[in-house]
Amino acid sequence: MIRKALILAAGKGTRMGELTQVTPKPMLLVQGKPILEHIISGLRDEAGIQEFFIVIGYQGYFIQNYFGHGSRFGVSITYGTQTVQDGTGKAPELAQSWIGKDPFLFTYGDILISAPEYKTFVDAFCGEGLIALKEGQDLKNGGAVLLDDQDRMIDLIEKGQFQTPPPNAFYNAGIYALTPRIFDYTAVLQKSPRGEYEFTDALKGLAQGGGKITGHKIKSDWVDVRDPGILSQLNTIQ
Repeated sequence: MIRKALILAAGKGTRMGELTQVTPKPMLLVQGKPILEHIISGLRDEAGIQEFFIVIGYQGYFIQNYFGHGSRFGVSITYGTQTVQDGTGKAPELAQSWIGKDPFLFTYGDILISAPEYKTFVDAFCGEGLIALKEGQDLKNGGAVLLDDQDRMIDLIEKGQFQTPPPNAFYNAGIYALTPRIFDYTAVLQKSPRGEYEFTDALKGLAQGGGKITGHKIKSDWVDVRDPGILSQLNTIQ
């Protein structure tokens, strides 16, 4: 059973322009509440998760001041600071001792899904990993996940690494359930051509090293709050 969640909320969100000049992207408001609050409350209410570790960085004090240690929200929150913005691959290691031997959910602080989907996702966890997928998305905007005929991940190709999207691939929705074995693969990461440690490289290492990572298709609403246009659309929905 998954009782812990790790949320990566360290980046600035440069595509948001002036909106993130003083506010980290996970704290931008959607329907009157920070994106991060929607994530925490959904995981709490639907998946029963009450222990959180939030990786902060840019303007991280905004997040700490708002959530504190979580008591106001009926949860427990621990923080770790990513002092160097060198990608998503090494950031989860800040929570390694906190995670211990427990399975955990890992997501990004700008990914929103329909809250009941969290329970469906957590309940589907098995093996050494579960990766959320979304059909109907433009694979040029994100990673392409390839599955075998048993829905087991066999490869993950990041955006920019293909000119034509591979056939029968699914969009990486940025939500994972994992065992601590993933840290065997974050530990040996090398920087990608863009000069960052990529968490997806660790996922590929686990999958290709014999770890069973199953694909799980998100059936209901999913959104990557990647730019001001998407944020505006979310705030005009009644």
